[in-house]
Amino acid sequence: MEKTNIKKNTGRRFSSFNRVKPEFDQKILNIRRVTRVVAGGRRFSFSVAIVAGDKKGSVGLGLGKAGDTALAINKALRNAKKNMVRLNLTKTMSIPHELSAKFSGSRVVLLPNKGRGLVAGSVVRDIVKLSGVKDITGKILSNSKNKLNNAKAVMAAFSQISSKYIKQAPEIAVIANKEVIIPEVEK
Repeated sequence: MEKTNIKKNTGRRFSSFNRVKPEFDQKILNIRRVTRVVAGGRRFSFSVAIVAGDKKGSVGLGLGKAGDTALAINKALRNAKKNMVRLNLTKTMSIPHELSAKFSGSRVVLLPNKGRGLVAGSVVRDIVKLSGVKDITGKILSNSKNKLNNAKAVMAAFSQISSKYIKQAPEIAVIANKEVIIPEVEK
């Protein structure tokens, strides 16, 4: 009996194994349609706010504006990567002390709470989840429902314990006139 390699039809159109996992996870905070009045009428464009993070202590907020939503999302993602910050967290991936900040009309307080997990709502929850912070309570103290101002207030609070994000390059060692890339070991 001869075995033949017949590929079984799984019903899927494409395989997800070939796709490269993105460097950062992202979440769209809000999409707004904004208008500009010109002589001939109104010009419409889209403004997108995105938060991007690696769930290991890095997070960034970005804005993008374009005539098409896809272009605006791409711009916002590029901007978020450019504005990425690295948080100085404790060993348990929590914040070291209470943080509070105000941006425009929004006021935010972030408190460390051991063993209670992520207790936050709205935009605060999205940003904290993508940053990878655990055991934290977030509270929006103002009556502001503006997601962008609340997000900027959270980023302002995080700026108290953050430094500029620097992408870690793999270490290169020269052994016997040959370059060898040393893989980074997960901690």
